[in-house]
Amino acid sequence: MEEKTRTALVVGGCRGIGRAITLRLAEDGFDVYPTCRKSSEAAEQLAQEVRGLGRKCTILEFDVRDRAGVRKALDDAFADDPPDAVVYNSGITKDNLFVFMDGAEWDDVIDTNLQGFYNTVQPLVFGMLARRSGRIVVISSASGQSGQAGQVNYSASKAGLIGAVKALARETGRKGILVNAVAPGVIETEMTKELPKDKILPIIPLQRFGKAAEVAGVVSFLCGKDSTYVQGQVIAVNGGLVI
Repeated sequence: MEEKTRTALVVGGCRGIGRAITLRLAEDGFDVYPTCRKSSEAAEQLAQEVRGLGRKCTILEFDVRDRAGVRKALDDAFADDPPDAVVYNSGITKDNLFVFMDGAEWDDVIDTNLQGFYNTVQPLVFGMLARRSGRIVVISSASGQSGQAGQVNYSASKAGLIGAVKALARETGRKGILVNAVAPGVIETEMTKELPKDKILPIIPLQRFGKAAEVAGVVSFLCGKDSTYVQGQVIAVNGGLVI
């Protein structure tokens, strides 16, 4: 019998690190479902690149904060057959010193980075449990491991994801679902292009920013055949920024 093609949902999978993850999983043989809030030329270009690799690409459009909208999109896309791998990569920053941080800066980051995880992953877990297989990979951050001044909201959201991964791994391991986190450091993306390299590079032992493909490589490992005894772990991809 022909082996079933694996599928992967990459939440926040059309830009930056998410885009690299989508392409890497397509190279690994997954049909991919990257998500974005709005259709764009960049998303369509990504889809074309995936199809050029011989894999299917279906762009899903939703705001991770919209629980009902997310649920409908996932039901339409997956029905009773959840993806084999789910990567939660959606995240924003709204940096400010906590003493000056307004409610919107706090809420927007928590709602996107942490609430969005619940909204997009929780609806798929029951199907994975019933099937007794699945991979869930959550993109956290070095800021969630060590905390960063000016990022109390972001650090809290990313630390929350690490806690969620560890607890969910305990809940689902007996059913064959592997749940892990990846914690990138400073990665070359649109989000980091304005950062002062002269101040940051001296505190990174490898003396450079990371590349999105280096994060994608770890996600590939966690979604692949060589990680079958890795559960509830946080794998740092940070050049030594947090040790």
